[in-house]
Amino acid sequence: MPWQPAVSMPPRRSNAHASRPTSPGRSVFCTLAGLRTHARVYGKEHSEHIVIVPGLGCASWMYRRLARTLARWRRVWVYDPPGHGFSAGRLDYPVRIEQLTDHLALWLVANNLGGVALLGHSLGGEVIIDLAVRRPDLAGPLIACAPTGIPENPSVARQFWRLLSDLPRERPGLWPFGLAAYCRAGPLRFFQLARDQDAHNTGPLLPRVGCPVLVIDGTADPVIRTWTLEELTQAIPGARTVQVVGGGHALTDSHPTEVAMHTLDFLQDLAGR
Repeated sequence: MPWQPAVSMPPRRSNAHASRPTSPGRSVFCTLAGLRTHARVYGKEHSEHIVIVPGLGCASWMYRRLARTLARWRRVWVYDPPGHGFSAGRLDYPVRIEQLTDHLALWLVANNLGGVALLGHSLGGEVIIDLAVRRPDLAGPLIACAPTGIPENPSVARQFWRLLSDLPRERPGLWPFGLAAYCRAGPLRFFQLARDQDAHNTGPLLPRVGCPVLVIDGTADPVIRTWTLEELTQAIPGARTVQVVGGGHALTDSHPTEVAMHTLDFLQDLAGR
């Protein structure tokens, strides 16, 4: 039989409060490794935290719809990796995925966020998996949303083509925000990190992940291969998978309520163990 997601039901959590207004969040800066690093924080009235780790070339402002939805129940930190969004970078940093992981680890420690839930989108999904193995003391429950590079190592050309194929499937309102983010990161940084993803082999790390893991993907995502989801969830002990019907690669923007509710269901299940 063809592989099917471990979980494909609609989220259980009620979204009755999804229309409740939220604040626009506030920017928080700190200096790490000589670089001024930015994050935007939503839902400061909550004591439980979740961190959103963006994808390649993406910026915090691309995740505002998901952040505002999650902020009705959690304090949400949308982290800008170095050289992305409002965070400073250098020409030679970051150019490797391990550098992204190391900087995220520094940032988590600086903000006393070790052990909180991490939601990584696209390349951010690979970064949080890398973190969970290399720095297990800092990783809490993981939500890998449309994760790329696990266990497939796509070439730069293949990644670029798949992203172009996905563009018509996404919400037009995201396009100017995405363009601004990609221009901010720049073509050189995008190429360098995409090239490293071609070489960075995360697959062997998967059996060593000790955190609870939820994988979320969209049924209309041309970037993620079905076989990669199968191998990913089979290799990580106890990993769960859900699929959002009609979601493309940027389902954090096109389907923020579904992603948020599946995430909160997952965290609630863990809390009830």
